[in-house]
Amino acid sequence: MARLIEINPYNPQPRLISQVVDILKKGGVICYPTDTMYGVGCDIFNQKAVKRIYQLKKRPKYKPFTFMCSSLKNISKYGHVGNTAYRLMRKNLPGPYTLVLSGSKLVPKIMLTKQKTVGIRVPDHPICLAIIEELGNPVLNTSAVREEHHEPVVDGLDVNELFGNQVDLIIDGGEVYPDPSTVISLISDPPEILREGKGDISPFV
Repeated sequence: MARLIEINPYNPQPRLISQVVDILKKGGVICYPTDTMYGVGCDIFNQKAVKRIYQLKKRPKYKPFTFMCSSLKNISKYGHVGNTAYRLMRKNLPGPYTLVLSGSKLVPKIMLTKQKTVGIRVPDHPICLAIIEELGNPVLNTSAVREEHHEPVVDGLDVNELFGNQVDLIIDGGEVYPDPSTVISLISDPPEILREGKGDISPFV
């Protein structure tokens, strides 16, 4: 069974964040809270861990997962960011947006679409940001729900029921009512809204 640890969602304890990062560095798979819902993730550079998440989510290989970065500076390492995209990101991140960009050479192949694009988030959640900063690499991001389960997962205990025997660590960071992120393509001008979800779309329209 997975280890379940409680972390303060407003002021994450550094000692606990370090324990999470140790597990990620060893190729572990974790469940964690974000600003939109509970997520499942791993270090995107650990191919074995990424493949485990494909199996766990029963996801076809041609549908890559999105990943989370800790800042705008961090995003520009992994995606090609034009001037308009940069201005929009600077004003609206961190926030509940998944941004589709052309991927850079640093992105592992398994995380790229056929069109060489990536989906990147900078979540407005202290636990996520602390983990990504300490790890130093982006963290894979997919919702902690199984395709066949449609009941919302709202806290670490729900996640434990679903994935307790398939992940290494579950972070309970309190309740998060699921509200998927808004997906926006910033590949060309003007931006294109691919899915409307949480977050105001007016800055991007």
